[in-house]
Amino acid sequence: MQHTAAFFIQISEAFTAQRERWPLWLPVLLGGGIGIYFALPFEPALGLGWAACAILAVGAWGLRDKVTPSQVLVALSVMMFGLALAGLRTWWIAAPVIQAETGPVTVSGQVERYEVLDKGYRVTVTNLQISRLGPDLVPSKVRIKLNGQQPAIIPGQWIEVRADLRPPPPPAMPGAFDFQRQSYFRGLGGVGFAYGKAQVIGDAPIQGYESLGFAFERMRKSIAERVRSLAPGQSGAMAAALMTGERGAIPSNVLEDMRNSGLAHLLAISGLHVGLIAGIVFFTFRAVLALAGPVALRYPIKKWAAVAAIISAFLYAMLAGATVPTQRAFFMIFLVLMAVLFDRKAISMRLVAWAATVILVISPESLLGASFQMSFAAVVALVAVYESLQRRGVLVGRAETFSGQILRYVGGVALTTVVAGFATGVFAAYHFNRVADFGLVANLIAVPVMALWIMPWAVVSYALMPMGLEAYALAPMVWGVDIVIATAQTVGNWNGAVTLVPAFPVWGLIAITLGGLWLAIWRDRLRLMGIPIALVGTFSFFIYNPPDILVHGNGKLIAVRTADGGYAFSTLTSSKFERDIWARRAGLRSSQSHWRQVGQDLRCDALGCIYLKNDKMVAIAQTPEALMEDCWRSDVMISIVPSQTACVPRHLFVGPKQLVDHGTHAMWLNDSRERIRIETVASHRGSRPWVVKSTR
Repeated sequence: MQHTAAFFIQISEAFTAQRERWPLWLPVLLGGGIGIYFALPFEPALGLGWAACAILAVGAWGLRDKVTPSQVLVALSVMMFGLALAGLRTWWIAAPVIQAETGPVTVSGQVERYEVLDKGYRVTVTNLQISRLGPDLVPSKVRIKLNGQQPAIIPGQWIEVRADLRPPPPPAMPGAFDFQRQSYFRGLGGVGFAYGKAQVIGDAPIQGYESLGFAFERMRKSIAERVRSLAPGQSGAMAAALMTGERGAIPSNVLEDMRNSGLAHLLAISGLHVGLIAGIVFFTFRAVLALAGPVALRYPIKKWAAVAAIISAFLYAMLAGATVPTQRAFFMIFLVLMAVLFDRKAISMRLVAWAATVILVISPESLLGASFQMSFAAVVALVAVYESLQRRGVLVGRAETFSGQILRYVGGVALTTVVAGFATGVFAAYHFNRVADFGLVANLIAVPVMALWIMPWAVVSYALMPMGLEAYALAPMVWGVDIVIATAQTVGNWNGAVTLVPAFPVWGLIAITLGGLWLAIWRDRLRLMGIPIALVGTFSFFIYNPPDILVHGNGKLIAVRTADGGYAFSTLTSSKFERDIWARRAGLRSSQSHWRQVGQDLRCDALGCIYLKNDKMVAIAQTPEALMEDCWRSDVMISIVPSQTACVPRHLFVGPKQLVDHGTHAMWLNDSRERIRIETVASHRGSRPWVVKSTR
């Protein structure tokens, strides 16, 4: 007992000794409350979080003389503040969403964004009018795919198009990515495709505040078109993506190679790109001013350069579409440069914590995105590692030969790549079910090319565009892009380039994240307690058991688990998106096996199929006759056709109504006497404002 008491006293003293690190946990606690909000199966009362936050804060004040209880109450109060912020954000941005497929309707509105895709085009339209929908049912904006020949459309114009609209799709299976939730927080109330050509019915505004946003969109479109016209093909498409954020024109095979080689992060306009633009402008501007001796001696040219870098980073972020990741990247760079202006330390863990706090307060839903998680994981890990090295004197400057400087730079790139790759690897595995095994090799080649060649020429291209001379800078920029593409193609096609990882539970991700944050934030021996926390999370990698049966919510796609651990599908001619996600989350490459080729476990005829596993029988009825014949003897009855008679199988009946109401069903046929386990998309999501109830 005495040893236990002594242990807790030591822990308490260690916490107290690191009081200056306490504020770094503010975004972690905020994120905890936000995570609780999104994990709830129901929408909490809007004032509940605020009331809980206030009560806990008052309690902490009342116990301020008792350090430990007051600290616990403060932490809980901050968490409830995060929950309350998330609820407020959900309420604030609420807007109508298309509830069911509309069929052909006339859509008119103002083009907010125009994107060139690998095949066709896509427009985001706002200020909408939709035939057959009343004003109170019209979303704030929809996204429509255009095919074939289309008129020259620029952002800000008013268009009219005949289109088929539907709600943003729900998750493809329980636990998969929720595009419907993401769309809700982006104000996107519907998606669809157009019939024929769109018609331009009004010009874009050229005056007033409204015209500014469209001006940036038109500028992005113009720059992207000029780049692609001067450098056609995949190289020009990637160059345009790096300069404007428009990735739609990049061929799918190039995107796949970039993912497989661990270079996909180079295509997402984020901290790397915004930081490079700001850094190039900062050092160039400062170097030019330093050449003027009187100016350099009399004026704070470093701060002038910081202001120029802030302006450049802002303009680049706007040209890149000002997406949420780009906004986050700009904000972090802004704080770094503001620290330069006020003679503060530019990069520190405190700066990262404040950036994360502000982003979570403004946009709580960012916490759920892979971009937020991966970018902050990389930054936190890098700052922690380099702070540790600095304390140990490893980064102290010293005289070196030119070859030594080269080796030092290569070593720095390698260390940065290893640390960032290790920190983001678990998030990549969770969200994308893949790990690029040779990412270090690819990044050692591509990142220096990006930093020292491609982005500097991109800055020169921007500067030459007003004079129409950008071709002279684009040509060398494309040389570097070609090197990156060649690297991605080479490394991405090596044997074993990608390890596929089955889905693992969210508690595992949370445990690994908390363990990593504990290691990064605390110092001395206290930080070592993060290792067992992270190890607990790693156990979740080994407990996931893929479903034995998957049934899509529309009833048109069914998959069964085969003896070799793969999936066999009811169709290979449709639903490719869903098939790929089902296979990927099982840690499998996209399966092309048709279920009629499975063998003894699955027997099919013209009426339906019988699936046997672990002494359990699942009947899949594709006709009313099969439903009547197989219902009485099956453990599970899956009916694709409406039931005309009462069907009561031994365990479970899943018919068209259940599929429509609850979405994709996942089933596990346990090898014990337990009841058959079933999960649905609806059971995972609960009843939340962003959930659209399926109708048929």
